[in-house]
Amino acid sequence: MERLMQKPIEWVIAVEIEKYYTKEEILTLYLNYFDFLHNAVGIKTAAGVYFSKLPKDLNIQECATLVGMCKNPSYFNPVRYPERCTERRNVVLNQMVKAGYLTEQAYDSLKVLPLTLKFRRVDHKDGLATYLREYLRQIMTASRPDKSRYFEWQMQQYYVDSLSWENDPLYGWCQKNRKRNGQPYDIYVDGLKIYTTIDSRMQQYAENAMRQHLQSLQVSFDKQKRYSPNFPYSTALSKAEVKKLLHRSMRQTDRYRYLKSTGASEAEIEKSFNTPVAMDVFSYKGMVDTIMTPMDSIKYYKKFLRSGLVSMNPINGHVMAYVGGVNYSKFQYDMAMVGRRQVGSTIKPFVYAMAMEDGRKPDDLILNQQRTYHVSGQPWTPRNAGHARIGEEVTLRWGLSRSNNWITAELMYQTDPTGNRLVELLHDFGVANRDIHPSIALCLGTCDITVAEMASAYTAFVNKGIRCAPLLVSRIEDNQGNVLAEFEPRMNEVISEESAYAMLDMMQAVINEGTGGRVRRYGIKGPVAGKTGTTNSNSDAWFMGCVPRLVTACWVGGEERDIHFNSMQYGQGAAAALPIWTNYMKAVYGNPFLGYAQDEQFSINVQPKDSVDTLPLVLPLDESQKKTEQPKPAPVKGNAASGDDYFQ
Repeated sequence: MERLMQKPIEWVIAVEIEKYYTKEEILTLYLNYFDFLHNAVGIKTAAGVYFSKLPKDLNIQECATLVGMCKNPSYFNPVRYPERCTERRNVVLNQMVKAGYLTEQAYDSLKVLPLTLKFRRVDHKDGLATYLREYLRQIMTASRPDKSRYFEWQMQQYYVDSLSWENDPLYGWCQKNRKRNGQPYDIYVDGLKIYTTIDSRMQQYAENAMRQHLQSLQVSFDKQKRYSPNFPYSTALSKAEVKKLLHRSMRQTDRYRYLKSTGASEAEIEKSFNTPVAMDVFSYKGMVDTIMTPMDSIKYYKKFLRSGLVSMNPINGHVMAYVGGVNYSKFQYDMAMVGRRQVGSTIKPFVYAMAMEDGRKPDDLILNQQRTYHVSGQPWTPRNAGHARIGEEVTLRWGLSRSNNWITAELMYQTDPTGNRLVELLHDFGVANRDIHPSIALCLGTCDITVAEMASAYTAFVNKGIRCAPLLVSRIEDNQGNVLAEFEPRMNEVISEESAYAMLDMMQAVINEGTGGRVRRYGIKGPVAGKTGTTNSNSDAWFMGCVPRLVTACWVGGEERDIHFNSMQYGQGAAAALPIWTNYMKAVYGNPFLGYAQDEQFSINVQPKDSVDTLPLVLPLDESQKKTEQPKPAPVKGNAASGDDYFQ
């Protein structure tokens, strides 16, 4: 009975639709929504998947093949059932003859042609900006956070998600916005065009730079760890601790969850993970077919160094490049926007910024000596890597450029001994982590922050004290080209323009005379402000690089903190992370069409009072320049082509 009533309902719907749309428009809508299998939703994607062409380039028999699939794509699947699909294609061609669109002679010649496919499966794990695409998919389809769905250890994530739901219009966009029929948007079938701020050329440069450097760095890591009994973990761990870490990773795998769901016992699961099986594994020279136990494969993947990079325009927040790792297919945890790691000395500019806000100057003197601090009854004696000018009075500029822990600790003690103010300042700078515990030791970077948050925070130093939140999407259009949403940068003033100038002054000293000196040795010229960072045991290596219209954050480290280099020769920020930035910037500067020039100057309107400018790379503009050389809010020269880079 239900089937009997279906046809009259369809007739009524068809009559109503034809009141508003022509047959050609109805057919266009249908073909744009139809699922042709293999992640090919819509005729444009299907043409690419089955024939590696655009729809306008398809010949008659290829068009007939796709139209024939509309009857039943599974039954007439050209990949699995080519003969069946060929017969269906010929039926469509014959219908064209009956309708007068094809001659008998043409039909006779076309029907004998073999089914020629150029099949190319669409996989979200392949192509450019894979981590970005997955991140956008997750946040755009997110629902309003429900606290009951989060475990106790996920409360920080619940806070971040709740904050994003309230303040970020892109977060949960598909749920927050509805189609005419009241249904939420579906990014898979609605034909949305999502225009990102990414510049595809810069994205490619960033991915190449990361892969190129990590490939050579991995060789050094493997040599250093080759004969370690705990490979790839630190020798500071016992064998029992290493075994516990590996078993924890085992329990997080899909294989483990599947075996558990089948009712397998722990002993059976353990046996399965220690039984050799055929698999393909990642290597920098390409995927390798091999035989190993699943447990050995876990250990094998643990050895690979991970990395994250975010490069953004400090004026309008446009993210120009976003790299969450070297290979999304095998390393899916996003270290650009999701993963949090200790930031080490890259936190120091925030401590110095507090001091600048209190009236301190880059040339103020401070005694360079070790000291024990007693705050809240707890003694704390910071250590220092360098031994230069011990016992002398040095400038704050010198202290930051050499990343001197004693100077930073003394400045923290004088400015914010409890750490409460620094925590609040970090939140103002866009750090969402609410698990940061205030203490005087926080000044050395004991907190966990994402790469994207660090890039966003450093925009304030280049953008006259105004922080820009990362902007990933500029607009969203429907399949007819109608603009559904446009996105503007979110900004907030965190420090004064005078303090931002002072920070640029000192951070350029990091490059010209301090820990970031390799930037010059690697051939980067012109104004560069930056900061290196290395955490205890070389677990995390950071580099922050700032040029007038680009702020970039780079991080390198192991999957876990106990996987790290044994020495600073390879493990420090200047060795592990900085070369990624220089490789990236060389490529950016090498493309004149991007509009970035090495001789471009930072735009500064003020000169701090009583400050001696020892670095000619930052100069205040004279009155005749002030009106003509101010950075424009948007768009800027560096991302003129970014509007053409979208994912559909």
